[in-house]
Amino acid sequence: MELPKDVAVWFEIPVLNFSRAKEFYSKIYDFEMPEEQMGPNLMGFFLMDQEKQGVGGAIVQGQGYVPSSLGSKVYLQGGEDLSVVLNKVEPSGGKVVLSKTLITEEIGYYAVFEDTEGNHICLHSKG
Repeated sequence: MELPKDVAVWFEIPVLNFSRAKEFYSKIYDFEMPEEQMGPNLMGFFLMDQEKQGVGGAIVQGQGYVPSSLGSKVYLQGGEDLSVVLNKVEPSGGKVVLSKTLITEEIGYYAVFEDTEGNHICLHSKG
């Protein structure tokens, strides 16, 4: 197999209370999350530039989707400075678990928050 351009191609964040989770992510990212019923699952999509063919993802409510702070960690784009998104987490009903932390000068920063459903989600930014 040849090496792929990206390791991840899609992600799904499990939620139990879809409206609460949709409102939370819409507030911290300052956009209205589009939603769609996809078979038995209700999905809310993160906005992205599809022309650049980046990796997309969604929040998902459905059978087998159980939020957890112990599962895989998803790193969401934090923009130029992840503090902008991170500062909206607690006023929107989430909790900051790890504040903005330098990884290395070359890699940038990360932070971890707990969403309204109990998932631990990471943010990344260069600045």
